[in-house]
Amino acid sequence: MASIMTLRGKAGVYVGAALLRLLLVVAFPGLPDLLTGRVEISTPVTSFKRLQEGLFLYNHNVWPYDGGVFHQAPLLLPLFSLLPDVRAWPILTSILYILVDVLSADALSRIADSGEAGQSRLFASPRKGKRASGLVVAAAFLFNPFTIASCIGRSTSVFTACAILHAVSRAVSGSVLNAMIALSFASYLSMYPILLLPPLVLLSYDRQPESRRTGSPLAFAAKCIAVTTTCLAVLLAMSYLLTGNSWEFLSRTYGIQLTLSDLTPNVGLWWYFFIEMFDSFRAFFLAVFWLHLTAYVGGLTVRIRTQPLAVLTILLGIFSIFKPYPSISDTSLFLAMLPLYWHVFPLMRYTYVASATLLYATFLGPAFYHLWIYAGSGNANFFYAITLVWSLGQSLLVTDLTFAILRDEWEVERPEMVGKEVKQI
Repeated sequence: MASIMTLRGKAGVYVGAALLRLLLVVAFPGLPDLLTGRVEISTPVTSFKRLQEGLFLYNHNVWPYDGGVFHQAPLLLPLFSLLPDVRAWPILTSILYILVDVLSADALSRIADSGEAGQSRLFASPRKGKRASGLVVAAAFLFNPFTIASCIGRSTSVFTACAILHAVSRAVSGSVLNAMIALSFASYLSMYPILLLPPLVLLSYDRQPESRRTGSPLAFAAKCIAVTTTCLAVLLAMSYLLTGNSWEFLSRTYGIQLTLSDLTPNVGLWWYFFIEMFDSFRAFFLAVFWLHLTAYVGGLTVRIRTQPLAVLTILLGIFSIFKPYPSISDTSLFLAMLPLYWHVFPLMRYTYVASATLLYATFLGPAFYHLWIYAGSGNANFFYAITLVWSLGQSLLVTDLTFAILRDEWEVERPEMVGKEVKQI
């Protein structure tokens, strides 16, 4: 009876979220185009307008990267070419994005119901009983304004988020092959998810039944890497054939992220810094920024080895701050994983400050951008200043979650310190 009620509850949440999105699209026909043009939602590597440019060239048998505008994965083109013209039938494209959001929520629900956040193979939190249900976690994701805006704005980052959540969901359920394939698709679409491979391999290994966990961890990791590499090779080979037997698409898709050659403003930290950068120092600071982004992977994976799902959650928060072209879709993915750690929320210290900072930046960001671009009464410093506040709010949230997870682990190791204040010296 309880399972039937849960299924009905999930169905109600999914249908309600889908109807809300459809209602917004139908009631406000200009809203999708408005949101698509917002720099907070669309970036050079996720913009739906840029995808339409590439699709137009593709449908007219022109190399899609000729215009210098399209920077997304080539296999998105045949997918969207199956849909009717978005100007004539915009509702069908919206339905596709709504389905992707629902699939993401379903994967998130399965992750929550697994209980992995509170009890892993190597660690059991004393607070594990205070966890949020899969229904609540899915609802928090689907009704998050950032998620809704990304869906209606038709950012292609929703496909990446869906692939990442399904990779984690499959790893939690013990389906290693499907987890690695899903991560390969996410990495193919956006490149940065490949950095999630180490903690995802550990999560997959930990969730294997004892009878199947017979080989060494290194052999298991080698198999996972082999599957991921093979799947990525197949996707890239298909892209090679699709783009006229040319590897030049690599520089137009992944190269654009590595070199940051498109300095379109976004909510990240890179664009303004490299606008002001002298060309002679550009290569050095690109290496520094990428090293900073990747350095967290090894340290967190080793330090929080007992909780690989926590590593994945923290890394998603870090990527939403420090990746080259972030958007609110990346933030919504991190916020979607955050309720999984409901049991450690009482240990977090700065939730009010972080939440208030994010709300402050959310409301003032569009205003500052308007002052700069449209009103002409401000400059780039206006918008970049508010993106710094936005990044500060996310940083507070990520570091506070990390503290709470480590504090929870520490109290298990040192029971006599439960409830006592900790000061850094």
